[in-house]
This record gives sequence, structure tokens and C-alpha cells, in this order.
Amino acid sequence: MLVPTRITVSYTRTAKVLHWLVALFILTNFVIGLRMERFPGYAHTSPEWNGILFWHGSIGALVLWLAVARIIWRKSHRPPPLPASIPRWQGRMAHGVHGLLYLAMLVLPLSGYAHRVTGKHAVNFFGLWNWPNLFAPSESLRVLFGTIHVDLAFALAGLLALHLGAVLKHVVINRDGVAKRML
Repeated sequence: MLVPTRITVSYTRTAKVLHWLVALFILTNFVIGLRMERFPGYAHTSPEWNGILFWHGSIGALVLWLAVARIIWRKSHRPPPLPASIPRWQGRMAHGVHGLLYLAMLVLPLSGYAHRVTGKHAVNFFGLWNWPNLFAPSESLRVLFGTIHVDLAFALAGLLALHLGAVLKHVVINRDGVAKRML
């Protein structure tokens, strides 16, 4: 009987903190975004709408900067290797999904920013400052960036489902310690 290879190498504490903070803020913002799509009885100019949008945009910007910090950290700190028992195709798939997750963590907040700015709205960061307006107002660009933003949010949700499915596979089926590297 084959015994799964155990992994004892772990991600750095900084990598773990960044991972779980980003996970928390992405989940929070996804819930807020879904709430925004079904915001009953309020015009999109009401104080209530602006309040929820303030938090959504601020948390989105925070995800962007934490993702940048994760990328910088990862470039200077090699992740622990996958065990030899994992087939090469699964390793390539894992790296591909992680790459797409990082891409979504960068492009999704930027598309939200562009959506707001092209719609003539200031983008504020937790009441501390307004981000600069890098795009001219344009209704057609506002609609385009809004569509990209929503579509990317659902693509990110799909990628996260794949990621969580792989985690569950390693915990329940493989029992190889891969998931423990991030705990």
C-alpha cells in the first residue's frame, strides 16, 4: 500500500498572513458586490448606495495593494515545492490557476476603479484620499469597465471554487499535507 508523501515545508508567516487577508477581503467584497446588485429600493445616488459603494471600492483597492505585496513577496521567497507524488499535469494546473487568481486580483480592482472614474465619480480610499482620475469621463467606457468588472468577479469566484476544490482534494482524498502549508 502506498503511503502519501508528507510535506513538512510551509509557506512563510508573511505569505500566510497576506493569503488569508486577501481571502477575507475578497470574500467580503464579493458579498458586498452581490448586495449592491440587489440593493432594493434605493437609487444609485442615495446615501445608502454611496455608503456601500465606499466600502466596496476601498476594500477593492486594499485587495489590489495586498495582491501587489503578495507578488513582491512571492518573487523574493520561493514557495514550498509540491510533493513528488503530485502528477506534473496537476502541478501545471495549480500554477495556472494561481496565476489567473493573481491576474484577477490585479485587474478586478482596476476595472472597478476605471468604471467609477469614467462615470465621473471620485474613488475614495477609506476616507483618507481620492485616487487620481486617470480616465476621461465616457459613458461607453463606464459600461464596458462595469461589464468587465462584474464578469471578472464571477470568473474570480469560479477560480476560487477550483482552488477550494483542490484544497479539499488534498485534505480529504490525498491527505498529503499540501493544504497544511498555508495554515
